[in-house]
Amino acid sequence: MASPPPQPTSRGNRALFVDRDGTLNPDLHYLREADRVELYRGVGEALSLAHDHGYRIVCVTNQSGIERGFYTSADVDAIHARLNALLAPYRAHIDAFYYCPHAPETGCDCRKPGVALFERAAQDHDLDLATSAIVGDRALDVQAGDRLGLLTALAVPPGHEESLRAEVAREGVRPAIEASGFRLAVLRVLARG
Repeated sequence: MASPPPQPTSRGNRALFVDRDGTLNPDLHYLREADRVELYRGVGEALSLAHDHGYRIVCVTNQSGIERGFYTSADVDAIHARLNALLAPYRAHIDAFYYCPHAPETGCDCRKPGVALFERAAQDHDLDLATSAIVGDRALDVQAGDRLGLLTALAVPPGHEESLRAEVAREGVRPAIEASGFRLAVLRVLARG
C-alpha cells in the first residue's frame, strides 16, 4: 500500500492576499464615500470558502488618492469597514487591510509591485509566504506575488478583458492562474491546495 504524499511543512499561517479595487469591488477611481462600495458577485462566497480552507484573508491595496488629497486615511478605513460589513452575511471577512497612501512618483517600497506591505503583513500575522497566494486584477499584483514566491492569480474584471490582457503582455508577466472573475480565481487557488 502506497504511503500518502508528504504534507508541506508550514511555519506559519497561509494567506490569500487580495487586491481591493477592481478585484473585490468595482474600481470607482478615487472612491471616497464608503456607502458607494459594492462587492462583485461571488466575492463573499469565495472568501468564505478560502476561510474554510484555512486561509487568512489580507487585502493589500494602493491608495494614492490619500497623498493626492482626494480622500483621507479615515475615508479608506470607512471603506474597509464597509467591505467587512458587506462580507458578514457570507460568513466572510478580511482579516487585515494594508494600504500604500503614496503616489507612484513618490517611489516608495510599499506601493505595489513593491512588497513592503506584504512583508509587514507576514510579520504581523505569522504568514508562510511559500504556501500563500495572491488574487488581483493588475499586472502589478502578479509582479508582487512573483517577487514573494506566491501562487499568483489574475481575476479579470468584467468589461476589462482586452485592456488587462494588453497590460499583462506589455509588462511581460505570466500569472499561474487567469480566471474570469474573483470567484473562479479563488476556486482555482483552492484547487491547488
